[in-house]
Amino acid sequence: MNNIPSVKIGIVAVSRNCFPIELSKKRLAALNKTASKKNLDIYAAETVIEDEQNALDALKELAKNKCNALVVYLGNFGPEIPETLLAQKFDGPVMFIAAAEESQKDLIDGRGDAYCGMLNASYNISLRNIKVYIPEYPVGTADEAAEMICEFESVARIILGLHSLKIFSFGPRPYDFMACNAPISPLYDKLGVEIQENSELDLFAAYNEHSGDKRISAVVKDMEKELGGKNPYSGILPRLAQYEITLLDWMRDNLGASKYAVFANKCWPAFQTQFGFVPCYVNSRFAANGIPIACETDIYGSVTEYMLTCATQSAATLLDINNTVPADMYRANKKAFGDLKLTDTFMGFHCGNTAAGCLSCSQMGFQRIMKRSLEPHGEPDITRGTLEGNLRAGDVTIFRLQSTKDSVLRSYIAQGEVVDVDPKSFGSIGVFGIKEMGRFYRHVLIEKNFPHHAGIGFAHCGKPLFSALKLLGVDDVSYNQSAALPYPNENPF
Repeated sequence: MNNIPSVKIGIVAVSRNCFPIELSKKRLAALNKTASKKNLDIYAAETVIEDEQNALDALKELAKNKCNALVVYLGNFGPEIPETLLAQKFDGPVMFIAAAEESQKDLIDGRGDAYCGMLNASYNISLRNIKVYIPEYPVGTADEAAEMICEFESVARIILGLHSLKIFSFGPRPYDFMACNAPISPLYDKLGVEIQENSELDLFAAYNEHSGDKRISAVVKDMEKELGGKNPYSGILPRLAQYEITLLDWMRDNLGASKYAVFANKCWPAFQTQFGFVPCYVNSRFAANGIPIACETDIYGSVTEYMLTCATQSAATLLDINNTVPADMYRANKKAFGDLKLTDTFMGFHCGNTAAGCLSCSQMGFQRIMKRSLEPHGEPDITRGTLEGNLRAGDVTIFRLQSTKDSVLRSYIAQGEVVDVDPKSFGSIGVFGIKEMGRFYRHVLIEKNFPHHAGIGFAHCGKPLFSALKLLGVDDVSYNQSAALPYPNENPF
């Protein structure tokens, strides 16, 4: 995916000058050897930090080797001022980890005391008022530290992506969709995201300017290849291809100082009558290439999808937390639901915006909800353009980043699964199972005023998302709590 960052991690060892520097060098060499086997792009710095000048030298070495993320590795106790100065001056996400002692046979000259050093490092991190990533248990052997670096890579990718992201929005939210509107100032203040808000007329004018574009036929062929024989509405493809080219050109010409982009586009009610199609299939194709297009001008939805894309390095989608699972469907598929209660389940749905690779089967369709009012009789025309299918079964994470009305960022994360049960409905749709979803729905989604749109990542990625949110300064992060852990406002009776 070209729309998410590549992470190159620089590892810098530190050594307090009253400890042997060779101990940190030896432990860094062991960590580098182990981490190099993890399919990571890493660089082990030659400079070992003992004083402030070493910190400045290390910064130059990291820049020369194009490192955009940093691991400060306490091979021994570590010099708390120079090591945190390095973190403060490094332009990118930073992790602190420490070396565990290797053997009872070498606890005289071979004892590093990095377990102690992490405490002083954390104190100085606080004094400098900087945010760094510290794993849940940050002290380990070379093998354990390498696993920590793997986890940090996903966190770093999210942070780097957001800091170079631009949101293109087209049109105001549809009428009566207040939930898709929220103050955008936190996106600047907390995330460093750029936003370019545009009129639907800007998009319509750009679309018309691409009429007859020579690239349309090639895009149509690519769409035909993806759809295979599952396209009863092939006549709509030239319009969709023209729209796809329009958005790609807009992104290219307006990216400016940013590196990555997402869209939040109005898609109804006037879109169908003016453009002559629904944009869902194009949205699905962009998502497959790491460029989410959030429906209904959902700006926070686009950021949510992008964070999921960075966390999983694969396509995400945006679905309504839509409807309950009928009791008879639950009873008829009890084996598939396993130990999930009926209240642990729901259906996630949208009109047809999910990438084909995330669906167990897919085909071109039409927007049934819009057709009821726009084309109530006869074959669909302007309501064609959805990608319909059931979500593939497997692990999922539902996630949302949202601003409150008073411009405070809050979020939720819950891991679960798409259950292998036919939803027997239309659109991009799936049956979800998340433990204690009923309580989560009431005491997080409703209690904290989250909208109906949820970002869906097709993997369990709650851990890097949670860590990234903390680095970004988002303190209110909710999750689906177990039955033994009541929510603050949950009735104990």
